[in-house]
Amino acid sequence: MTESSRDEEYVRLITSPLLSCMRYRPKFGRGAGLTLEEFQRLYQADPFYSWFGLDSHLMYSAHKAAGGITSVYRQIGIGCQRLVQRIFMDTLSLTEAESTWYYQIQATSGRTRTLSLDARIPIAAVLASHQQRVVSWLQNACQATQVSEDVSRIIKGAVFEVRQGYKSKDSKRQNADIANAAAAYSEAYLPVILLLSTQMDINVAYCYRNARWLILYGTITGATTDSTYEFFRQVLNYDFADFFQRHSSRFRQEMESVLQTLLQ
Repeated sequence: MTESSRDEEYVRLITSPLLSCMRYRPKFGRGAGLTLEEFQRLYQADPFYSWFGLDSHLMYSAHKAAGGITSVYRQIGIGCQRLVQRIFMDTLSLTEAESTWYYQIQATSGRTRTLSLDARIPIAAVLASHQQRVVSWLQNACQATQVSEDVSRIIKGAVFEVRQGYKSKDSKRQNADIANAAAAYSEAYLPVILLLSTQMDINVAYCYRNARWLILYGTITGATTDSTYEFFRQVLNYDFADFFQRHSSRFRQEMESVLQTLLQ
């Protein structure tokens, strides 16, 4: 595959979820999203809301913008997840199964639940020509997370939770990720939060570090154990920052179209 065709595939992976935001409609407690007309009929039929003028088209626009912006962040994150896994596969010659990680737990209902993270790098599946870089990085990462030497000796790879950023203080999400880290260590994998941006609440970061997550921030420079883009450059031999920079004008155009639609 040529660089241009590979780039086009990568761009598609990250923009396809984003463009779905253009179809976003607020639900207002209903199962499906409502059009402006449906929203106004709903609110006009409610005496209290009607008295306050909440059936205004401006109220609909405010809901659409607020929910739509949340959807924009979510869909960018989904695109990033898919793209990072694909780059792992392409740069390290991993199969989809090799780059996927999941585990099962017993729910209180008695059912078995399957939980997963976004990507995996298992040392055993990496080509011999790339293994030394990955192994060296893993050892450095274990030191950075203050994992014991006994644990670092048996680490067989890393599993990744990919985020565009992490500013939420959702305790339910944090507790789930702490459980994910414990499950990863139980299978001898180092858990890694991989951020494409520099946006992460400092208190949330402390929580994750205490659970022995390695956090890679979206900084352009730094060490491979704290910078996402240095990790890609030096460990995967792929310049991820350059990819985003080369296609920045296209990403900006797509985002402009989405925002124009949401704010109409």
